[in-house]
Amino acid sequence: MNPLLNEFRHREAQYNSRRHFLRQGALGLGGIALGGLMGCGTDAGAQVAKTKEEKIMATALSYAPRAKRVIYLHMAGAPSQLELFDYKPALQKLDGQPCPPSLLAGKRFAFIQGTPMMLGSQATFQQHGQSGAWVSNLLPNFSEVADEVAFLKAVHTEEFNHAPAQLLMQTGSPRPGRPSFGSWVTYGLGSENENLPGFIVLVSGGRDPSGGKKLWGSGFLPSIHQGIQCRTAGDPILYLSDPEGMSRDLRGKSIAAINEINKRQYDEVGNPETLTRIKQYEMAFKMQMSVPEVMDIEKEPDYIHEMYGTTPGKSTFANNCLMARRLAESGVRFIQLYDWGWDNHGSSRSTSLEEGLPAQCKGIDQAMAALIKDLKQRGMLEDTLVVWGGEFGRTPMRENRGGVEMPFLGRDHHGEAFTMWMAGGGVKPGVVYGETDEIGYAGVRDRAHVHDVQATVLGLLGFDHEKFTYPFQGRNFRLTDVTGTAIKDIMV
Repeated sequence: MNPLLNEFRHREAQYNSRRHFLRQGALGLGGIALGGLMGCGTDAGAQVAKTKEEKIMATALSYAPRAKRVIYLHMAGAPSQLELFDYKPALQKLDGQPCPPSLLAGKRFAFIQGTPMMLGSQATFQQHGQSGAWVSNLLPNFSEVADEVAFLKAVHTEEFNHAPAQLLMQTGSPRPGRPSFGSWVTYGLGSENENLPGFIVLVSGGRDPSGGKKLWGSGFLPSIHQGIQCRTAGDPILYLSDPEGMSRDLRGKSIAAINEINKRQYDEVGNPETLTRIKQYEMAFKMQMSVPEVMDIEKEPDYIHEMYGTTPGKSTFANNCLMARRLAESGVRFIQLYDWGWDNHGSSRSTSLEEGLPAQCKGIDQAMAALIKDLKQRGMLEDTLVVWGGEFGRTPMRENRGGVEMPFLGRDHHGEAFTMWMAGGGVKPGVVYGETDEIGYAGVRDRAHVHDVQATVLGLLGFDHEKFTYPFQGRNFRLTDVTGTAIKDIMV
């Protein structure tokens, strides 16, 4: 093409863009962004988004909500249900015997090959509370609150590798690209506090889970609904602080100017992501004041620190549990805690059932029990739903790789059956839903698929998971894909 013609078209486009910009400026849109930051005026973009969310809620909110918020504790790596909650005396009798061929025929495992040995539980069990719930000696503090929770003993999934299974659990699909659980919830309900994000993520264990940050991404939903990862040491959020020499007043004016341009761009192009960009700038400005305040656990009294076992300034699961309570108190809608390190294979001592699992349990036991007790004593447990679980379970057979037994005790990945629990937020306390066979290999009664778990959480928040959809690429998508049934038997 003629270079002169290219230059002419480029300059014409610039001229038309500037002309449109000035024309829109004459309509009185200047200053709207600053008005939004200062809490006055009308934010046209926010109003459009609010109206859209109200329409979604009108069609999808089909039940009286029992829960207002969710604290989801995900044990990344998949804890062994056979060492924690699923007591199987018959498995102890089979310990060290070759695995029956019927358990292996037609099955796929991540590592097991040949004929592995059966492996009895490496923990002891007792019944606790009025409900008589079986809890192992590895969770002595949690056993004190067993009457507060509903156990799901026969959860199952098709996935047996970490990243796909975590994605299925948290986004409804084993492949990347779908919105996360918290994104769906905040899209439908928003946040109770306009100065804080509706969805906050806290990670412990030294690294992100295998599924990575896609586990709290917004997928095809507006990106304002993605999870915000916060830290327990240093600045809660990277780059949240103003650079040296930048005052808060100057920061407010700069964001107002940027958002004025963004608003005019939206009026010209109509791209909904422009509205998201506007809201993100405004939220970041508000978060500079609100986030450091709410995440400062040092202000908690000594008895609370003793209750949770917290160590301010460190990145621990206990600190994250206490922060989760503070965030819930402040109106954050969905708080997700990931604790990495639950992949208990037998390839090393540090990950084994002998040493690795007890160490992991010690790191969460006191804090998660304290979280339930603390929410209850503050009158928050009745409308705060606490969910605990991993991405799949572990085999009743001892792991071998390539037919060779590992040097330490470990279990392979297993999707046929694992245990999750829920507490508060409209859940019946002290009940057990589901049952596995005598060795804990597969569910034999009241099995619950991952999509059933998701449908149940949405149901407790008031959503009919089949109606709570979002149009994308020609069809309506939902968190539970095309399956799932809310588990009414555990709902109050």
